Amino acid sequence: MGSSVQELVKSDGLGGGVKDVYGEDFATEDQSITPWTVSVASGYSLLRDLRHNKGLAFSDKERETHYLSGLLPPAIATQELQERKLMNNLRSYEVPLQRYIAMMDLQERNERLFYKLLIDNVEELLPVVYTPTVGEACQKYGGIYRRPQGLFISLKEKGKILEVLKNWPERNIQVIVVTDGERILGLGDLGCQGMGIPVGKLSLYTALGGVRPSACLPITIDVGTNNEKLLNDEFYIGLKQKRATGQEYADFLQEFMSAVKQNYGERILVQFEDFANHNAFELLEKYRTTHLVFNDDIQGTASVVLAGLIASLKLLGGSLADHTFLFLGAGEAGTGIAELIALEMSKKTNSPIEETRKKIWLVDSKGLVVSSRIESLQQFKKPWAHEHKPVKTLLEAVQAIKPTVLIGTSGVGKTFTKEVVETLASINEKPLILALSNPTSQSECTAEEAYTWTKGTAIFASGSPFVPVEFEGKVYVPGQANNAYIFPGFGLGLIMCGAIRVHDDLLLAASEALAEQVTDEHYAKGLIYPPFTNIRKISANIAAKVAAKAYELGLASRLPQPSDLVKYAESSMYSPVYRTYR
Repeated sequence: MGSSVQELVKSDGLGGGVKDVYGEDFATEDQSITPWTVSVASGYSLLRDLRHNKGLAFSDKERETHYLSGLLPPAIATQELQERKLMNNLRSYEVPLQRYIAMMDLQERNERLFYKLLIDNVEELLPVVYTPTVGEACQKYGGIYRRPQGLFISLKEKGKILEVLKNWPERNIQVIVVTDGERILGLGDLGCQGMGIPVGKLSLYTALGGVRPSACLPITIDVGTNNEKLLNDEFYIGLKQKRATGQEYADFLQEFMSAVKQNYGERILVQFEDFANHNAFELLEKYRTTHLVFNDDIQGTASVVLAGLIASLKLLGGSLADHTFLFLGAGEAGTGIAELIALEMSKKTNSPIEETRKKIWLVDSKGLVVSSRIESLQQFKKPWAHEHKPVKTLLEAVQAIKPTVLIGTSGVGKTFTKEVVETLASINEKPLILALSNPTSQSECTAEEAYTWTKGTAIFASGSPFVPVEFEGKVYVPGQANNAYIFPGFGLGLIMCGAIRVHDDLLLAASEALAEQVTDEHYAKGLIYPPFTNIRKISANIAAKVAAKAYELGLASRLPQPSDLVKYAESSMYSPVYRTYR
């Protein structure tokens, strides 16, 4: 058996996901700590230090000791009172983007209060700091940009990327989320303004997965943009040139990946985010054997969807292999999900993956992916080209394939039409519809449409949130197949066991762990995902399952293995509660 959690925390300094230089993690929440920056923060500099600022929550003693007297109004507020006040302010804003800007301002001046707010009000604030609002924030990022929240690495820095990484003030980085901004959600090429995505993802790593904020680094790789509107926008904050491609792009990414490993070591987790299809697959394939890399669009989406499918079997009956899957969209999300479903079926039935793939069909912009099209298909679509006569439309594909599960990853809204959904409902007693494209405007259909057109028989989940729907006197609660269920817990699991590579079996372990969190009470409401209110408990269970599988496969470097991985995960999580300063 491994050491106790306490012993491990002391020996490896994991607490909250970063080495504990100043003893913050050894102290319990009611013990006093010293607010170190480069020196002891005090006076005006303490109020400007986002990590240690508490606003009006400084006690009289702290104000006197740290030279704050007169710099604050005399009232003293608890963190809970500050939280209530801020939630009232946020709720008074009618425009979601105003809430986003207010949350980003809070993150930049009082980090602990930001995360306390997000953790305690996760279902309300998740759509504000992440999809769908983050999409609009990225579109307008040049106009709302205030101060750097991550690193911008542009072609100007070619040959100097290692030096640029050293400019970031934190040294003990454990998670990098990086984008090149070419395919932001369903919104296309937003270039340098895609920075909103890494920033949003990493705030969820902390709030939902408990990884310490100082261990997280958002990065945007700026190789130009092909978006004419941005190139002609005087407020655009990125390189005003067409995108670099081919060898120039590959060499730049190679330099970046080498510099990351050189600067942060073997165990740094690099999460690729919102790269265009062709680059996403190539980067994952190229670096998965040499680096600890994870593509959330391909692997995270796949894992969360597989979890929903495993959970839905309680409502649908049978095993995964008894079902037929039809995808609209054959890009990185669609093929990534399809591959993970096929892998899970293969493991459960002991059948070759080539066989289990035949239960899964894909429709792209040219129609059903079939073997007669094999010569013209991109490499990643070829495994899904099955024997069938050509079919042009999604409706015809539903009629021909007769799927039990319809999954949308097309990035195009309103594509699950009334005819398509009604046809699916006529074939199945309980059709499972997953409209996964983000943001809400790009969803293949709405929850209301799915429930109305199927006369309430559908099991429905979407990528962006929808409100509950009332149909013929019954309230239906749509599920949200949000990657935020998976990647924070998945990342924490990799960090806490010191994983050196990501194996597909780790993704399967994460899916199964999430599916296990769905209770009979949730099933009664038609839910195939648990509510976000318990997300930290869910993340701890996912982290434990992922770490256990990494130890089993020999991919974990942090030894010995803790005896209770769930407790270890929970003890590792960052707490946003204010600390007392001595």
